[in-house]
Amino acid sequence: MTTPEYAFLNDRIVPYAQATVPVSSVAFKFGTAVFEGIRGYWNAEQEQMYLFRLDDHMRRLAYSQRFMRFENPYPPGEVGARVAELVRANGFRKNVHIMATAFVAGPGGPGVCGPLGLSITANPRTDIPWGETGCRVQVSSWQRVPDTAMPMRVKCNANYQNGRLAAVQAHADGYDTALLLNTHGKVSEGPGMCFFMVRDGRIVTPTLASDVLESITRDTVIRLAPECMEVKARDIDRSELVAADEAFFCGSAWEVTPIIAIDRQALGKGKVGPVVRALRKAYFDLVCGVVEAHPEWRTPVYVD
Repeated sequence: MTTPEYAFLNDRIVPYAQATVPVSSVAFKFGTAVFEGIRGYWNAEQEQMYLFRLDDHMRRLAYSQRFMRFENPYPPGEVGARVAELVRANGFRKNVHIMATAFVAGPGGPGVCGPLGLSITANPRTDIPWGETGCRVQVSSWQRVPDTAMPMRVKCNANYQNGRLAAVQAHADGYDTALLLNTHGKVSEGPGMCFFMVRDGRIVTPTLASDVLESITRDTVIRLAPECMEVKARDIDRSELVAADEAFFCGSAWEVTPIIAIDRQALGKGKVGPVVRALRKAYFDLVCGVVEAHPEWRTPVYVD
């Protein structure tokens, strides 16, 4: 991966190599930080970079800071402006993945809530390797952390160790990634992405009370679903998975990625199905500005 020229740290754009955090910081020691992953999509025909649902991501970052009781949290508008500023400074003309992180910069124990720092990085992003062919998934032996322990709807850095353990185990066992169940034995989500399946002509996804992130991409997919298909949020049993005709993950990083097998059992015909293929096309047409729908979701970066 090519290292970009600039990053943003605290109050200014700096050379990428200078965007560092002290090892004594609470963020480094305890993962006391919250973040948002934002995607930027380059439309070559329009010569424009679109940041997808930037305002929604910034509102969620503000919520995460408030939940973590951070002192003097960064306001959404300020962070959003800095994100666009950084992309312009790097002059990107390709798809990018952006990480905006608010973190406790000072030393101390796990209960320290300030002072805060802000880091933003943006890197060129290639396509998910299984985007066209589909991924093979393991139902993990690791359980999703419940809301009463570490709420998954908060994008706290420390939360992601739960999904990391599942992903590392899946890779060691020969799978592409993992799917976690919650403490009630119901399907929750993947390591950083939401789960959908197609069964009996319906699109089904776990409820927001299933220890999942309140995903912006999940909301996008639900709105993009074909009018002829009902989208139902409900509990999903593990035993239902093999009955799915199709399935996919979605998220800012994973976009819309098909699943073709779970626990080495093929879903449907064992290849990417028509519903997921249509949703992928609709999603990329939307985020890249190929279609005019939902212009409020696309923030242009290169403006006069």
